[in-house]
Amino acid sequence: QVQLVESGGGLVQAGGSLRLSCAASGRTFTGYVMGWFRQAPGKEREFVAAKTWSGASTYYADSVKGRFTVSRDNAKNTVYLQMNSLRPEDTAVYYCAADRSTVINTDGRTYEYWGQGTQVTVSS
Repeated sequence: QVQLVESGGGLVQAGGSLRLSCAASGRTFTGYVMGWFRQAPGKEREFVAAKTWSGASTYYADSVKGRFTVSRDNAKNTVYLQMNSLRPEDTAVYYCAADRSTVINTDGRTYEYWGQGTQVTVSS
């Protein structure tokens, strides 16, 4: 059974930092793009960041560029999202997802596997 399990969410003040982790189990994700998405209350899910399996390509949404960093440890089957300079508008449920692709897609419909999400709340 393939599982993606996120952790590391929580409540933080504006300007603070959090590090999300996504541990994959049930298979290896060789050749998969690992991505992060988020969904705020009343809003559609949006792409945040993603990295290819090789690590050669990384892509960020404009809203998080320069503040968030995505990384992955393929040996541990884990992907991370380091979030700095957090803002109240970053408040959302954050999901990790896996896409069997060599290029990064920002459309969540291409992603095959999803985690259950972790809540991030940024207070002003």
